[in-house]
Amino acid sequence: MDLHFTKGQGTGNDFVLFADPEGENELSPTQIQAVCDRKFGVGGDGLIRAVRSSKLAAGAASLDEDADAEWFMDYWNADGTVSEMCGNGIRVYARYLIDQGLVALEPGDTLAIGTRAGVRDVQRNRTGFQVDLGRWKLAGGEPLVRARNLPVARPGLGINVGNPHVVVALADDAELDAADLSYIPQLDPEPAGGTNVEFVVPSDPLVVDGVGRIRMRVHERGSGETLSCGTGAVAAALATRHWAGAGAPNQWRVEVAGGVLGVRMFPTEDGEHVSLSGPAELVFDGVLGLG
Repeated sequence: MDLHFTKGQGTGNDFVLFADPEGENELSPTQIQAVCDRKFGVGGDGLIRAVRSSKLAAGAASLDEDADAEWFMDYWNADGTVSEMCGNGIRVYARYLIDQGLVALEPGDTLAIGTRAGVRDVQRNRTGFQVDLGRWKLAGGEPLVRARNLPVARPGLGINVGNPHVVVALADDAELDAADLSYIPQLDPEPAGGTNVEFVVPSDPLVVDGVGRIRMRVHERGSGETLSCGTGAVAAALATRHWAGAGAPNQWRVEVAGGVLGVRMFPTEDGEHVSLSGPAELVFDGVLGLG
């Protein structure tokens, strides 16, 4: 099988994308690992298959939720494990669907995309794309988190934005830079199914012109440390607002190793939603032979 693919990235979070509209070419976990391998494959933090929601079982729930969710983001981590959602990935996916001529999306228009976390609405804006990640929730508990080169275990705050996160506050940039995230952070208790772990430092001052500012590093479940994590940036902003208390802003600027992401919390009829905005770029196309 020859895989005709596109490489894309959003603030350095990179993905291999390919079109399989009729759902005929699902890759095995071993093949996904090979494609995402940075030395022997294309290289990426994950793989995204563009498939119509009607052509796979996971897409049926998306169509039940929103009949306009024609396309499903079939997202897999670099280690071949499935993932519910990816905030950077869905923006890159929207760019890919447009580039392939599979959808048309004018500035201000909304595109409904099916994911394993539910339907997500994507809009084009001046920074690239903005995605409404829907309702979020505190996941409960404060697990102790240990990371290599951080001498003391720290409490983390569990937040779910369609996929699981634990956010840890650090004292300063020196601590954040010292953490060795090539090793998987250890949590006690360890959540079933694993979690993404974000380490966050607030800027000084925290708020400028009504916008909160934080810096973040992340170890992604199934991918290791990445230059960015969109849902992780959202979780980090939500956690920081939670810790800051009353009067904390609803708009945040999150600095990650690969750039800057915007997070906004806003009320809706079914509760508070949170959105993520940032760039999405397609880097190159290619063909890879798969065994």
